[in-house]
Order: sequence, then structure tokens, then C-alpha cells
Amino acid sequence: MSELLPSFFSLLPIIVTGVFLVGLGWSAARAMPLAYVTAAAVAYFYWQVDLNQIAAASAGGLVITATLLYIIFGAILLLNTMRQSGGLSVIRRGFTDVTPDRRVQVILIAWLFGSFIEGSAGFGTPAAVCVPLLVGLGFPAKAAVVSGMVIQCTPVSFGAVGTPILVGVAKGLDGNPNVVDYAQRLGMASWTELLPIIGWKVALLHAIIGTLIPLILVSILTGNFGANRSYREGLRLWKFSLFAALSMTLPYVAIAILLGPEFPSLIGSLVGLAIVVPAAKRRFLFPEGDVWDFADSSTWDESFHGTTEMTLAEPPAHLSPFRAWLPYLVIAVLLVASRLPLLGLGTWMKSFAIPADTSTWANFLGSSVNISPVQPLYLPGTVFILASIFAAVLHGMHRSAIRTAIRDSAKMIILASAALVFTVPMVQVFIHSGGGAAGFASMPDELASGVANLSGTAWPAFAALVGGLGAFVAGSNTISNMMFSGFQFSVAEQIGADPTWVVALQAVGGAAGNVICVHNVVAACAVVGLIGREGEVIRVTAKVFLYYIACAAVLGLAIT
Repeated sequence: MSELLPSFFSLLPIIVTGVFLVGLGWSAARAMPLAYVTAAAVAYFYWQVDLNQIAAASAGGLVITATLLYIIFGAILLLNTMRQSGGLSVIRRGFTDVTPDRRVQVILIAWLFGSFIEGSAGFGTPAAVCVPLLVGLGFPAKAAVVSGMVIQCTPVSFGAVGTPILVGVAKGLDGNPNVVDYAQRLGMASWTELLPIIGWKVALLHAIIGTLIPLILVSILTGNFGANRSYREGLRLWKFSLFAALSMTLPYVAIAILLGPEFPSLIGSLVGLAIVVPAAKRRFLFPEGDVWDFADSSTWDESFHGTTEMTLAEPPAHLSPFRAWLPYLVIAVLLVASRLPLLGLGTWMKSFAIPADTSTWANFLGSSVNISPVQPLYLPGTVFILASIFAAVLHGMHRSAIRTAIRDSAKMIILASAALVFTVPMVQVFIHSGGGAAGFASMPDELASGVANLSGTAWPAFAALVGGLGAFVAGSNTISNMMFSGFQFSVAEQIGADPTWVVALQAVGGAAGNVICVHNVVAACAVVGLIGREGEVIRVTAKVFLYYIACAAVLGLAIT
């Protein structure tokens, strides 16, 4: 029993987060300081980690917090700029011309456009782009946030041009002798040849599970935010939902097999948009005579609203749909161009770092923590700010409107900082808890070991859950894969399972964990003024997480 105590104490910060944020409905600004104190106390008293290590990890978390707030500010600034310029009014009219059905709109924007933004940028960027766009179209703030978070699963494993696989899994497996031996037994010249194999297996698992996500999304929309609170109203769109899902997931799997992990989400979503938008205009596979919309906003439940009043300015006469959409096109082009290694733009943008000397924050405060320099030009926040400036000029905004957009954005970012300033440092203390005098591995490793000891040969049923918990805490599929891929590989070999499938399950679970990740939810809520209601959002998205993990467990046992 004492062998499981480190695993239990590893769970304490997660339990505190779940109980106070989700169970009791506290705001993240109240719950996360308590979670941080819990993680720091466990690290100091039970793990016996040096105070310098805890302080360094906390400082690293504050640096990451600053970058997140910068990204959020850029997203909010673009939203407010588009509101003030009249651009959102034009875009809203354009979507109504395609279809007034809100169920179809959320599939086009969240599932397809969101998957494209995820494939190009990652880092929670789809929510920062799609959530305010949905609110601008007339969605309740809470419905927009839930929608933006629900799709943060299927495309995530191939986000930022394959980073969770090419960086997360690769670094997690690098240096593991078991991985090298396994690759040699398969006749491979290098263990890195396993990455494309893991990649297509991840894509196949996601396609099997994720094809139902658009149908789940529209059912959540109608069941939680419709006038009748009817899930059946969402299920009526099942033919179109499955069509829209397969239009993305089938090319997504094909790209993973043919080209590797860089482009499944990016190209799969573009193919999906090219197929689904014309189909939606023709009402292809729509239920006959059924157009679904929200009730009048005056009748909405109070919890649906954000603190920001989403009033849209009337567009000037010269503002065409193309010019209204052009700032988003600029975002897409810049994000893709900066993430494609062949173009070299990303390398140039990364060369501008704070501090310039990358060794300045290495072994910070004499600890084992290396704080990564900030690369401001490479962050999506810079792209959002550039798009905001471009929109202001292109749409002919007056100075007073620009000042209003900046002022409103600054006010909203202050509210978001209260929660993130504790959330991210808690994560960093959790991750960097190894090396203490007690002799334990880090909290994530001890947690995974405890689950492995309890599960035995049934481990494939729990592999995705561990990946999901890693992403829930760390806020990143990439970090979860870094932490657990090597461990997952070794456990699979010990129980005689195919390790590439088990690592694929890890990556799939890590992607699913993003739908409940606290700091992603905080960021999405901040963009539309829903700060303090993060627990309400997670209570809805947790059902999607459980669906994903349960399906992955069944597939894991069946395949391995």
C-alpha cells in the first residue's frame, strides 16, 4: 500500500482542482491558488524538493503565463477591432447567407476552421480565434467557449504542424534504449522511423473516435443552450454532422499515412472546408424544413452571458465580405508560413528572443529548471496584433474606435491574469518535482507508475487516461507526450503489447485532455468575458473527455 502513496499525493493538486473548480463551482481565480499551494506543499514536505527548485519552477510558470496573456491579449484585440470596424457584422451576414442554422455554423467554424487553425498554430489558438468569432455571430458566450473547447481533441495531436508527435513523442522516446532495440528488431536504421508509424496510428484512432465529435458538438449546443434544451434537435442533423466529420477525418488519415505527422489536421480541415461549405449552401443532408437557432437573447439564462457586451458596429459601405475576412486570412497565412520549416520564416522569428542569451535562464536559481527564452515574434499573439493593425487600416477605422478596442482589450486581460498567474506555476511545480531528497520520480511519473501497477496487463485501457491527465495538468498534448511516451513504451513491452499502439493511445489521450485543461479554458473564457465561470465550462466538456477516453480504452484493449 505504501508503494501507492506517492501516486496518491501526486493526485492531490488534481483533486483540489476538480473539487473546488468543477465540483463546488469556484472561479479559477479562487481555486487555482489553492491548487498551487497544494502542489508546492506536496513537493516541499513529501517529495522534499529544495525551495530553490520550487521557486524556479514557479518563475518558469510566470514566464509562460506572460506569453499566454500576450496571446490572449492579441486575440481579444482582434475581436474588439473587428467589432468596432464592422467586420464582424459583415462576416455574420455572410454566414447567415450560407445557412442561418446555428448547428451548421458551429460545425463550419469550430470543427473545420478551428481544426485548420489548430493544424497551423496549436497552443490553444483555435479557441482564441473561433470563440470570439462565434460570439460575434450571435452565439451565447458560454456556448461559444464550450464549442471552442469541445473540438480541442481530434485535430490536436497534429497541431502546430505535427509538434505533439515530432517534438512531444520524439523527445519522450529519445534516449530510451528499449526504443532503439525495438527499432533495430524491426530492421530500422534509426528509431525515429517509428514516428510516422505512431503518427498514422494516432490518426486512425482519432478518426474512429473523433468522427462523432461534430454530432456531439451540435447536440451539446441544442441540449444546453437551446430554447427547448433538447439534445434531439442536435441529433436531427446526424447525416450532415457525419458527412462533415468524414470530410475531414478521411483525408486526415490519408495524409498521416502518405505524408507523415505534419499535415493531417492542416490539410484535412482544408479539404473538409472545400467539401462542406458548398454542401451547406445547398442544404445537403439537412433535415427537411428544420432550421435551428437560439432563442431571443433577452430570454437567455443569465449564465449564458459574458461580462463583455458584444455589440457590433455597422459596417461602412465599402466593406465587402472579402475585406472583412482578410484579417483572418492574414492570420492563417502567417501562422502556416511561420510553422513550415522549409520557408525559414519561423527560424528567423525565433531568433528574436528574450533574453537573447539562451543560457541566461538555464538552471535557474541553481536548480535543474531551464526556463525557455520568450520568442515574441513567433507567438500567435504577435500574429493577432498584426492582423488587428491590418484590419484597422483596411477597414478605415477612426482613432476613437481604435482606442476603444485597445482599452476594452486591456481591461479584459487584467481579469484573465488572476487565474493564470497561479494555474501555470502550479503545473510547472508538478512537472519539476523530481530529484527531491525523498528519492521519488516527478509527480507525473509517480502517478503513471501507480496506475500501471494497478492495471497490470490491462494497461492499454488506461494509457489514454494517463495521457489525458498529463494534458489536463500541463495544458499541452506536446508536454504530456514528452512526460509519458517513454514510460508508455516501456510498460507496453513489459506486458507484451505493441508499444507503438500504446504510445499512440498516449497521444490520443493527451489530445483529449485539452478539452478540460484549466488554463486553456481560462484563456477561452477571458476572450469573451466569461472569467470566473471556468468550472461550468469544464462540467460540460468533461463529458466529451470521458467519451474520448472510454472509446480509446476499448480500442486499446481490442487492438493490443
